Amino acid sequence: MKKIKRIIWFALFLLVLFFIFKFWWSSQLTAVSSDKTTQIFVIDKGEAFSKIVANLKKEKLIKSPQAFSALANQSNLSSKVQPGTFRLSPSMTSREILKTLSENPLDDWVTLLEGWRIEEMAEKLNTELGIDKAQFLKVAKEGYMFPDTYLFPRDYSAEQIAEKLRSTFDLKYSDALKAKIKALGLTETQGVILASIVEREARSLEVRTNVASILLKRFKINMALNADATIQYALGYQNSEKSWWKKRVLYEDLKIDSAYNTYTHSGFPPAPISNPSLSSLTAVANADSSTPYLYYFHDSKGNTYYGRTLEEHNINVANHR
Repeated sequence: MKKIKRIIWFALFLLVLFFIFKFWWSSQLTAVSSDKTTQIFVIDKGEAFSKIVANLKKEKLIKSPQAFSALANQSNLSSKVQPGTFRLSPSMTSREILKTLSENPLDDWVTLLEGWRIEEMAEKLNTELGIDKAQFLKVAKEGYMFPDTYLFPRDYSAEQIAEKLRSTFDLKYSDALKAKIKALGLTETQGVILASIVEREARSLEVRTNVASILLKRFKINMALNADATIQYALGYQNSEKSWWKKRVLYEDLKIDSAYNTYTHSGFPPAPISNPSLSSLTAVANADSSTPYLYYFHDSKGNTYYGRTLEEHNINVANHR
């Protein structure tokens, strides 16, 4: 009889503990306060869920990171949280916050890659934000739309986006870079044109600087730039490859009748061929036309070989193609 009573009391004790824990757990999911003041909460693109939860706690929007994470896992919403900006309040419960973060954000993250043409940017902006491609192309200026990851409001127009890209470019293309480019005997515009070519012709900063130096040297001695990237730009969209940049430039392509053909026209093309990164602008600013090289060649693995003469260049091509 005593044993049965002990079991009953123990069961009651566990039941009381359960309800106490349930009450405490539920309280951890309630609003932090009654303050209805809203604030902007930003989730970066690719940000880990654990970091998001830590930031919610830091901003005093949730009581318990553990309880919030458990709720997200139980409701299968942790993987549905969207990057972007959200308007949250301390008066919102954890469930309300989680629901808000799983719905459409106020702003969207958009990544515009280095070396893209404005047509490629237009396609991305149309896909991600519904921006009209034709309208963006009207207001965008090739070479001056700075490639980066941006957080754009959903109601932004093509004009507003183009203005943001241009203002970012103007900020990155600093007076210091412009001064160094002018010291090379180039105008600010020529600096951007050369950077747009370098962006497509090389990848690492070191190689970009070397390529910029070689192209600058060719320009200085009135030698044709002979840059395949300008041919790709002139050729335009390749239906068979679904790309604006033809993968392999053929000998007959070098004969294309275009002001952007740097094999048949000396000097720089009339305008940039892509939107360069800060790395390429810096490479041009640091270019040295006294480089001993006149030629460069990239193999299929991304290695670059330099030649002082056409003979050396042809040997590099023969040995590493």
